[in-house]
Amino acid sequence: MQNNFDKKIKRRGSNSYKWDSDKKGDVLPMWVADMDFKTAQPIIDALAERVHHGVFGYAKVPDDYYNAVIRWFERRHNFKVEKEWMIYTIGVVPAISATILALTEPGDKVIVQEPVYNCFFSSIRNNKCESFSNDLICKDGKYTIDFEDLEQKASDPKAKLILLCNPHNPAGRVWTKEELEQVGEICLRNNVIVVADEIHCDLVHPGYTHIPFASLGQQFLENSVTCTAPSKTFNLAGLQVANIFAYDPEIRKKVDKAININEVCDISPFAVEGLIAAYTHEDSEKWLDDLRAYLRDNYLLVKDFFTENFPQFPILPLEATYLVWIDTSVLDIKSEKLTELLIENGKVWLNEGTVYGDAGEGFMRMNIACPRDVLHEGLNRIKKAFDKVIAQN
Repeated sequence: MQNNFDKKIKRRGSNSYKWDSDKKGDVLPMWVADMDFKTAQPIIDALAERVHHGVFGYAKVPDDYYNAVIRWFERRHNFKVEKEWMIYTIGVVPAISATILALTEPGDKVIVQEPVYNCFFSSIRNNKCESFSNDLICKDGKYTIDFEDLEQKASDPKAKLILLCNPHNPAGRVWTKEELEQVGEICLRNNVIVVADEIHCDLVHPGYTHIPFASLGQQFLENSVTCTAPSKTFNLAGLQVANIFAYDPEIRKKVDKAININEVCDISPFAVEGLIAAYTHEDSEKWLDDLRAYLRDNYLLVKDFFTENFPQFPILPLEATYLVWIDTSVLDIKSEKLTELLIENGKVWLNEGTVYGDAGEGFMRMNIACPRDVLHEGLNRIKKAFDKVIAQN
């Protein structure tokens, strides 16, 4: 099956959070992390068949669902998951929130690694805990982990969890085996549980390999909770489905209870059918492989564009995801203000870096998961805006 990612799908007017948040309808959205591509045909077919059934009652999650997840992670990531470890829920953010509720008390500290996915902060805050940042180090255009600081943070008696973004959003890093092991060893020494958000695990670029944290050894498996979903992989965020892997029975019991307390313990029949079709059909897998190649070419296009037009704004290496991290720190303009100026002067919407914590100041995040013509249009708008900003600065 030939997959055409150049095809434009009209999303404005479809109640899209990404496209319909701009009330005037003239701003190109390159911010929210969903893709502008139609999902894989087997998923569409499975959902259509379920619609034609015509009855949409409460869903029972069948063995086919669990088997699809198990085989996917074994085949794609060399990670053997057991059915009994799995808890399904409506999304990775609810999974993280429930895990924090399950494994902390109000006033506890949860380690994050800024700049990092913004929903981490609200999940921590909503559970009456404190964000405790082990800021990543940006050196020579690449982020690394400050292990000395992590050891210090983890040794705080109030530190109970670390939210490990693997691969990392927005830094674009695919953590290496050595980096993950060092994180894991520090956490074991200090009785800190690793909660791994691995939602971007399938969107790794050529030359890099995603390593599930829990796959690194029994001790790390026992001291971790992993949150996954097909939503970023196949552009299925609206189906609202995710899975939690928790090996330790006591941890799993607590997380399962918290999922029920938060009332996010049921998924829809569409979530069930969509996930099975995504993870089991060979054409879905080919769609993903073609997508990854297309996203890589989009990234190279963006990188060349900035190198040619704005070399003062380095593009950080993108090892995974479709979210480009742009260093605009040379400008004496706050990231939030720069977002406003891009909208005002270029009618293009990027995320300001401070959405991802104070360590994101001086950066912008750009979603490049769109047809190439749309990407060219976005880059032209960015050029128009930056040219004006630079002239006035």
